Amino acid sequence: MSIMETMRESARELKTVKGLTGSALLAAMNIILDFMRIVVSTTLEISFAFLALAVAGMFYGPVTAAVVGAGADIVAFFVKPNGFFFPGFTINAALSGFIYGVFLYKKQVTLKRVALAALTSTVVINLILTPMWLNMMYGTALFAVPRIIKNTIQYPINVALCYIVCKNVSVVRNKILN
Repeated sequence: MSIMETMRESARELKTVKGLTGSALLAAMNIILDFMRIVVSTTLEISFAFLALAVAGMFYGPVTAAVVGAGADIVAFFVKPNGFFFPGFTINAALSGFIYGVFLYKKQVTLKRVALAALTSTVVINLILTPMWLNMMYGTALFAVPRIIKNTIQYPINVALCYIVCKNVSVVRNKILN
């Protein structure tokens, strides 16, 4: 299936009651997980909210998962503002859902697939975009050794968690559907 077909099919998920309901539940889960983030410093945090986006991407595809990520980010800001609103982080959330959707939508959950999705997300979002946004906001360095160390340590943890969650959720979903 080509990326354009995947995107079209994913966009159709938003038109079904099941897709809207599931997306809303996963957006709520994303918000809850994001509220439980571990703050290391002003510019360094650990969060497991990506797990809800990975499941959204796996179930509903890249377009719907991007909408879930962006919507959850905006709602989370209004529910519990943390500083001022910056649209760059909304782009990060949407892009994260999109990436997981591209790698996991209508595909078998494998460790390799999850590892590639997590690697793409880590590099693009955590090591490229987030430092750009923080530089725009606070003038922080674009290249920060603590951020690289944190992401290097957290990558295998994220892969393991994502694989376990996605694999188990897909097994449960298959049992329910059969």
